[in-house]
Order: sequence, then structure tokens, then C-alpha cells
Amino acid sequence: MPIDTSRLLRRAQDTFEIEAQALTAVGARIGPAFVAAVQVILQTQGRVVVTGMGKSGHVGRKIAATLASTGTPALFVHPAEASHGDLGMITAQDVVLAISNSGESAELDVILPVVKRLGATLIGMTGGAQSSLARYSDWVLDTRIDKEACPLNLAPTTSTTVQMAMGDALAVTLLEARGFGADDFARSHPGGSLGRKLLTLVSDVMRRGEAMPKVLPETPFFDLMREMSAKGQGMAVVVDTQDRVQGVFTDGDLRRLLEQCVDLRSATAAQVMHTQPRHIPPQALAADAADKMEQHRITTLLVCEGEDMKLVGTLHIGDLMRAKVI
Repeated sequence: MPIDTSRLLRRAQDTFEIEAQALTAVGARIGPAFVAAVQVILQTQGRVVVTGMGKSGHVGRKIAATLASTGTPALFVHPAEASHGDLGMITAQDVVLAISNSGESAELDVILPVVKRLGATLIGMTGGAQSSLARYSDWVLDTRIDKEACPLNLAPTTSTTVQMAMGDALAVTLLEARGFGADDFARSHPGGSLGRKLLTLVSDVMRRGEAMPKVLPETPFFDLMREMSAKGQGMAVVVDTQDRVQGVFTDGDLRRLLEQCVDLRSATAAQVMHTQPRHIPPQALAADAADKMEQHRITTLLVCEGEDMKLVGTLHIGDLMRAKVI
């Protein structure tokens, strides 16, 4: 049977249009109940416990995860499992966010009276204004829709999109009300790229001890070059006996000397180094080190402490790449 591609595209476009219209309608309806729900969650001493069956449950898991990652402690409890012991996870200090398009989920109906007896605040997210869930709820987030995008008007499509958007609206509103910033987000996402950029310090990725290319000022030029080659950072740091930085010699310095036809056979490190190397403290963010390298078009930084410029590490652009900071 040949596929009517134009009909497929029309169905897809209809789906986007139906769901977009529903989102616009729901957004226009939010008001005092939404504000009250946000205030209740902000004031709670407990957590937001999200629950829902079927597709609403899948949406609920995502909402709980989004809330938790944006500063609102939250977890998902399956309503069927709640009837068999998991209700013990809910306390009087919690806010329960129950999700059901019809508001008449049998599994939810069983636990709603118990949730109320526990003393927990109940927020219902439902399209059924006269449903059991709406009657039990302290506050109702209205997610009613005209129709599902499914041509049979049966499969949860538009309804779950609206639920997801309502959950996102809660999370974003709470995030802003809490003053939750990028640093807070990074702390809850240490494995992500943002977390690495905002949490990784220079001291976490710098090279230490024997891995640092360093020589004394009186070191002969050819020994200086051996140290540079052995440590593979394209430079060597010139330090005194107390590891205080005196200068640095880089691949770029070598090229410039060769262009000038300088006789290097009897030179020492002190004679060829330059005395104003770029440096950064160990407690700085690795992302700041990357910015500094880019700004000055260099690939290495010295890591120094104190006014006397004590060398504690060296940092190469490759170290930042391996740490996935850049």
C-alpha cells in the first residue's frame, strides 16, 4: 500500500497545531490557584511528592526530576505502590502534586483520602474540574483540553503535553522565586558540561610535583631544553630554591631567539627567560583559566600562590580538554 506522504505531513502539522493551541489556552487560564500552589511549595518544610498513573505518571516522573534539579526537593511515588507501603514516604510537611487528566484514576482515588488524613497539602493537576481529584485538592491546576492530538481522541497526547508544560511552569517560577542561579544548577549537575565549568577548579586539573617543568636560574640552556622536552608542555618555569617564580621560557621564546641568531650554547635559563609569565591562583575556576588562555593566545599558565609567586602547579590547555572544561 503506497504511503500518502502529504497526508502524513498534514497529520504531523495538525498535531503541532492542536497542542500549541492547547498550551496557549492553558497558559491564558492560569491565575490565583497557580500562584497559591507556588507559594505553598515555597513555604513547605518538606518535599514535593509527585504522583500519577499511566502516561500522567511518566510526566510526573519528569516533573519531579525537573523540580529537584532546579532547587525544589521532589520525588515521584507510584500511586499503586503507595497503596502497598510507599505512602510511608509522604509526611504532613510534604506537598503532594497529583496528576490525572480525568481526575478519576482508580489508583489515585484510593490514596487521596489517606494523603488528606496525613495532613499533607494536595495540589491536583487535572482537566476534570468536578472530579474526585479536584474535590480532594487544596488547589487545582486546570489542565483541561478540547481534544487530544490523537485522531481517535483517545491516546494521551495533548493532555500530557499540557501537563508537562504546567510542570515546567511550576519549576521555572519556583526557580526564579528562590533566586536559583547557574552556580546552584551546576551543584546539582556536577557531571554535566555546565557543572564542570562552574565547579572545576584549577587545582583539580593542574599538574603538580615532578610533572611540572621547572629549572633553576643557573641551569644551562641545553638542560633547560631537555626539561621542556621531557615534560611536554611547551615551556619550563624558572624558579629559585624556594620554588618562587623568576620567569618562564617557552617554545615561542625559542623561535624568537633563533630568528635573532642568538648564540645559545653558553646561555643560562636566567638569560633567556622572560620575567612576566601569565599565571593564575589554584582556587580559580578552570573555566577562567581557559578564558585567560584564549585572551592571551597561550596554551599554558603557571599556577602560583601568594605575593612571592610560589609555584604550586602548571596548567596546559590539554589538561582542560581532558577534564572537558573546554
